[in-house]
Amino acid sequence: MSTPLRIWLTGASSGIGLELARQLAAAGHQLALSARRAEPLQQLAEQYPGQLLVLPADLTDAASLQRAAHDIGAHWGALDWLILNAGCCEYVEVDEFDPALFRRVMDTNLHGNVECIAAALPLLRQGNQPRLAAVGSSVTFCPLPRAEAYGASKAALRYLLQSLELDLAQWGIGVSLISPGFVDTPMTAVNDFPMPMRIDGQSAARRIIRGLERGQREIRFPWLFTLFLRLLGNLPNGLRFALTRGLARPASNKESS
Repeated sequence: MSTPLRIWLTGASSGIGLELARQLAAAGHQLALSARRAEPLQQLAEQYPGQLLVLPADLTDAASLQRAAHDIGAHWGALDWLILNAGCCEYVEVDEFDPALFRRVMDTNLHGNVECIAAALPLLRQGNQPRLAAVGSSVTFCPLPRAEAYGASKAALRYLLQSLELDLAQWGIGVSLISPGFVDTPMTAVNDFPMPMRIDGQSAARRIIRGLERGQREIRFPWLFTLFLRLLGNLPNGLRFALTRGLARPASNKESS
């Protein structure tokens, strides 16, 4: 990419977010990095003096997101890409069905991203070929056991972005939904069930960046795994139920940063 972009990336302290930050910074882009933990962001910023803004923020704290957006506006005046990468995952135990778990997951994966979009939209409207992107999940292609909260939050995010694409077109803002399979990150490291076709964070980041540069509406990877889930999800309900009932057991609760 010939012209450096002004990019706000959330969840940049670990996993896919940290790999995205490294690769985008190495490509010469200007980055505003947000996460709850500032130390990993500061360490990366020291490698690229004057190129990276460290803006600690929590998706569940709307005021911190507004402050971050204000600082971005003060430094750059506009935003070219917003990449919503931060998220969390907790698995549901139906014998201890906990509404609070659902609220926690929804507060981060849906409501927090809505707050971030609201803070960033005025800046995106001033950007150069602006693009809004968010990391969803391939779990939205097919319901899986114990993923009630996580899957519902990512399904809501899918609908949100696909609907926003229609309304943001009037301002020339493109929208990309990122639908990964299993990626080797701290969030998936606690899983104690098989994760087929898992890829590393560096490969995931490369595929995301390539898809964003191409302006893809949906960035799916790895393609064979996501294709399998899409086909599985489109089977007759009885057959889908029989094939998926025993998947992803057992597992441990987990949450990202």
